[in-house]
Amino acid sequence: MQLSPGTVITPPTQDGTTRRDFLVLTGTALGAVGACAAAWPLLDSLNPAADVLALASIEVDLSPIKPGQTVKVKWRGVPVFIRNRTPEDIAAAKAVALSDLRDPEPDEKRVKKGHEQWLVMVGVCTHLGCIPLAGAGDFGAGDGGGWFCPCHGSAYDTAGRIRQGPAPKNLVVPQYTFLSDTRIKIG
Repeated sequence: MQLSPGTVITPPTQDGTTRRDFLVLTGTALGAVGACAAAWPLLDSLNPAADVLALASIEVDLSPIKPGQTVKVKWRGVPVFIRNRTPEDIAAAKAVALSDLRDPEPDEKRVKKGHEQWLVMVGVCTHLGCIPLAGAGDFGAGDGGGWFCPCHGSAYDTAGRIRQGPAPKNLVVPQYTFLSDTRIKIG
């Protein structure tokens, strides 16, 4: 190996490291810190905004809802149907054979035990996301206690289960709890 005049060779230290090893290690560490500093704002922007977090759960007073009436509330930007089902609605929902359903789910799994008259569902059709009309589907409830999606004709029974049309699934039941007999918390 030929060296040019003026080239200084630094001998390795006692443990075998050179100046080059130190510079490579320092450069790598600075690069890693810089990559983390650049990635943090990107990852932080993926977190929900404060206004969305504020709507993560809502409380609803059930006392003004009369038997047979459906109300619509907004939760996380989507409508939620809350229906105070009549005894006829409940009987019609329980009378349906699970073999007749496209997405078999018993009525008992769609309501809370001890509060069977209250049906809480996300009011978005599972086909293409339209909002079904309450009281428009008649599947044995007598007064049309189900839901009908006017976009493509999906019809749901008094328990929000798909009965006809292109929708593949039942209306979604969100997570909710009863705070008292007349108050629920959705979310």
